[in-house]
Amino acid sequence: MTIQFNHTIVHARDSHASAAFLAEILGLAAPVPFGPFRVVQADNGVSLDFQETAGPVTPQHYAFLIGEAEFDAVFARIRERGLSFWADPGKIRTGEINHGDGGRGVYFEDPDGHVLEVLTRPYGSSR
Repeated sequence: MTIQFNHTIVHARDSHASAAFLAEILGLAAPVPFGPFRVVQADNGVSLDFQETAGPVTPQHYAFLIGEAEFDAVFARIRERGLSFWADPGKIRTGEINHGDGGRGVYFEDPDGHVLEVLTRPYGSSR
């Protein structure tokens, strides 16, 4: 068997709202319950399993490789919701997207402050 990444747990103050936010922004199927989790399934079989926590949420970074048409749709949903977005993870280039490796990328936050990224070309792919 090969080694493949399968899932990760994403801590959230409101797991229903945070999972729904991600699924809606990315245009994925609605989250499904599994035990204490709300599961968002990506197209490559990897899932993000949202778990509610009463304590503080430590922001993490989650990046999604998507196609050009999907980028247009996701970016439109980001703008329709009036979300802040950046071209960089340090949030310096506000209101911009990046064009790394000949593609496009943008960073934005979910309701818990997790930094989400969508990009159309993997880093280093233009080498």
